Amino acid sequence: MDNGIGNWPTIHRVRHPDRIALIDAANGAELTFGQLDARTNALADALARKGIAQGDRVALVTLNSPQMLEVVLAVAKLGGVAVPINCRLQAPEVQYILGDCGARIVFSSPQTAPVVAAAVEGTDVSEIIEIPSGEQRAAGEASQSPYETLIAAGSTERVEADVAADDLAMLMYTSGTTGFPKGAMLTHANHHWNAINNLTAVEGIGPLDISLAAAPLFHIGALGIFSLPLLYVGGTTVVLEAFTPDAWLDAVATHRVSVAFAVPAMWAAIDATPAMGTTDLSSLRYGLCGGAPCPVVLIESLTRRGIRFAEGFGLTETAPIACVLDIEDTVRFAGSVGKPALHVDMMVADPQGEEVSRGEIGELLVRGPNVFIGYWNKPDATAEALRGGWFYTGDLATCDDDGYYRIVDRKKDMIVSGGENVYASEVEQVMHRHPAVGEVAVIGIPDEKWGESVTAVVAVKPGADVAEAELITWTREQIAHFKSPRAVYFVDALPRTATGKILKRDLRKRWSADGSAVQR
Repeated sequence: MDNGIGNWPTIHRVRHPDRIALIDAANGAELTFGQLDARTNALADALARKGIAQGDRVALVTLNSPQMLEVVLAVAKLGGVAVPINCRLQAPEVQYILGDCGARIVFSSPQTAPVVAAAVEGTDVSEIIEIPSGEQRAAGEASQSPYETLIAAGSTERVEADVAADDLAMLMYTSGTTGFPKGAMLTHANHHWNAINNLTAVEGIGPLDISLAAAPLFHIGALGIFSLPLLYVGGTTVVLEAFTPDAWLDAVATHRVSVAFAVPAMWAAIDATPAMGTTDLSSLRYGLCGGAPCPVVLIESLTRRGIRFAEGFGLTETAPIACVLDIEDTVRFAGSVGKPALHVDMMVADPQGEEVSRGEIGELLVRGPNVFIGYWNKPDATAEALRGGWFYTGDLATCDDDGYYRIVDRKKDMIVSGGENVYASEVEQVMHRHPAVGEVAVIGIPDEKWGESVTAVVAVKPGADVAEAELITWTREQIAHFKSPRAVYFVDALPRTATGKILKRDLRKRWSADGSAVQR
């Protein structure tokens, strides 16, 4: 019996075969659940003929497309394991992941093909299959692509493997902001329970909802918030190959999108584009932000524009929804990530794993049926992360008397200066309110006197101007002096991962050496 995510389109083919499952924003092509099931059956059959079977890993280094989701479902139908890989990585980085997971087949896009070709050397990969680009699909040139040829050769009869809910469905590699990425092992049950959490989070989702997948689908946020859950519930997902704010707005208006997930950097770009003021967003029930802390000033701006806005917290390891700040709370409890999802337990613990008092800072622990089962080939890291039935997130948090959780910082980002703990996220939220600050990252730099020196790296808004001394003085007027930066360095833009997370590791490397790099 197939108890996996690959069976979802089969169920909906029986229940309502003509309902739209996926829409390709590149050309407006619609794919019904009946067609999606037939195509993923054919793809599964073709992959089985290539030797893919239970437990085999199939990697994807692609831009967003409906075809990417087809691959995930087809691999699941065989009991295989899909491995979505960041399509912005360089060949050595992709090669590491391919070698670590032991993938046998890789799907690529034309844009990623050169990197993939270089990355497969020395790995177990026997074949690269190219998915047509959005431009090719828009021009009607997809039918002759290797991908469509593969599907045409497969049988549309259901190939049903014996897939258990607890079987491994996917390896989602962490972003690697602190070192080599780790493959988080997510089961079919993890995705199932995450879908159920989606049904009850914020105002929920249903079969009549239409979402917009604009963030990269190799990231658990774009995949696990709305995209997979709507395939579970029988709704519709519009897939945008690559994000631009104007393309996002056009897709919302054209396809009458009702729910949309984006990371803070994307929401900031949407908020800033002139088209925001003229686009019809009346279909949008609510937007959800996640992936990184959202600046309070951005939440306030989007709310003023009439967007009903919620904020979520989760991790790759939680598939991802763990906690949600509801629409009515986003301004009143700004800075909080809200309360746990329906089937999630959370606790703030001390180093011994004991719950701390309300209001005290400790490490955030999560448990629930959506929590992953460990890191691929990394038993030590798994043992460190999963203890006593809890997932130790590495996030420092507090919980107030009303049950609202607040993420204070990552453990690694906490700065100890002069014996005082300084939480970078708190300082960043304050500095975001300065009218000249577009982006800011706060890091700790080794200091002989203070242990660590609080340092801010700032990208100013276009046309704005502010001096280091002025910004330090302004910040000291808002928060305690020991929390305020002792130095501010200016850059054109902060380095980010493809999912919008700031690469503080790169900033620390740049400004922690002998000081020569910081001279301006």
